[in-house]
Amino acid sequence: MKLFFLLSVVASATAVVYSGNSGGQQIPTLPPEAFITAPSPTEIKSRFALLDDVRLLANGLLQLGQSLREFVHKTKSQINDIFQKLNIFDRSFYQLSVVTSEIKEEEEELKKTTNFLKANNEEIRNLSLEINSKINNILQERTQLQKKVGSLEERLKGLSQSMIPSDQLSEITTLKEVIDAQEKTITSLLKSVKEQHDQLDNQNVKIKHLEEKLNFDSFQDTVDKPVDADQTASDVFEYLTANTTGFETKDLPVDCADLFNKGEENSGIYTIKPNQSEPFYVYCEMVSGEWGLTVIQRRLDGSVDFDESWDKYEKGFGDLEKDFWLGLQKIHSLTQQRPYILRIDLEDWREEKHWAEYRFVIGNPSTGYTLHVSNFSGDLQDAMTNLNGMKFSTKDGSDNNQRDSSCARNNTGGWWQSACCESNLNGKYLWMRAKGRSVRRKGVHWKSRTGPSYYFKKTKITLRPETTASNVN
Repeated sequence: MKLFFLLSVVASATAVVYSGNSGGQQIPTLPPEAFITAPSPTEIKSRFALLDDVRLLANGLLQLGQSLREFVHKTKSQINDIFQKLNIFDRSFYQLSVVTSEIKEEEEELKKTTNFLKANNEEIRNLSLEINSKINNILQERTQLQKKVGSLEERLKGLSQSMIPSDQLSEITTLKEVIDAQEKTITSLLKSVKEQHDQLDNQNVKIKHLEEKLNFDSFQDTVDKPVDADQTASDVFEYLTANTTGFETKDLPVDCADLFNKGEENSGIYTIKPNQSEPFYVYCEMVSGEWGLTVIQRRLDGSVDFDESWDKYEKGFGDLEKDFWLGLQKIHSLTQQRPYILRIDLEDWREEKHWAEYRFVIGNPSTGYTLHVSNFSGDLQDAMTNLNGMKFSTKDGSDNNQRDSSCARNNTGGWWQSACCESNLNGKYLWMRAKGRSVRRKGVHWKSRTGPSYYFKKTKITLRPETTASNVN
């Protein structure tokens, strides 16, 4: 603006000179050097001010360009992240498709096996009917033979005073041999029928079990085979609902013992549904020829941190095939449906194994899952009966035991605490036998009120119905 103003002043002066000369008067002209004057201080200052404005504008443009460049780089990075997530989604979808196809193939195989077993079942039934018919014929023949023998015995009584003819003696001997042979045949046939009936019962059990598998194994296998490694372990401890899966839950076992009674013999992860509870996953340990044990806690190598909050101990956490805690809510629902035996298996740092058993039940959430145990047995001293009436304690203070509210924080892990230094199978995993009482007290230990303390590296806690309890040691 200042430069424009100066140019306007020069133009006005030039116009005045020309207008004065138009009257015909000759105005003396000056040499061109006379019009060139030294710039005033004000003009020099104005020029420097304009140069500062230009510099400010240039700096602003440079900053704007740098900001645009950073924005472009950031946008490119975000686009790359989006492409990576899309690739992960594509892989997950592909894996899901593979798992779905495998499940369909297994379902087709199960259907073929079921049809084959049904055909065998019909053949066995027909064979059983045929055998029963033969047995009836043999029984009729036996009755006729017995009548003949009776008539011959009467004739023998009448001829007791005389000599019995040799032909009658041979006939009697032949009839007795026939009767003995028929009795042996009947015995073997009865044994064969019994074996056939046993086989038929076994086939019926297998068919029923396969039909149940057709109803829910595809759903079970979908969970047992993870679609993606990014699936969190906490999903395994969520309750399952029929509304979200379309799965019929009325035929699910109430615990692992029920599953064992239905013919399952392999240990692994299964779905159960205790009374008054939604279905959930558990690890079942099947003892061959004995029963199925529902595992509620296991520690093998310290791969899972058990120093968790109240919410975690209530819901459950860990890896069902390694180290885990099933969850207080699920344990409570199990113990409310029938009496259970709590089995504790421990292994110390010398690889010596110990055990303890109790009759076991815990209270509902409103009571803080109060512990109730009785009928102790085992090769360790009793370290849990003195915990009767205690509420479950965790590090975040969600316990209601008035004796020592800091015990769970000092000992680490969640347990039924009554006083510090007592038993805690959910303590910190020490990786090696710790030195020092204060350190060992925070670890996995077992201590009765009057006995010594034992420190362990492996634990397993299981439940089985009291009706199946017997010596398993």
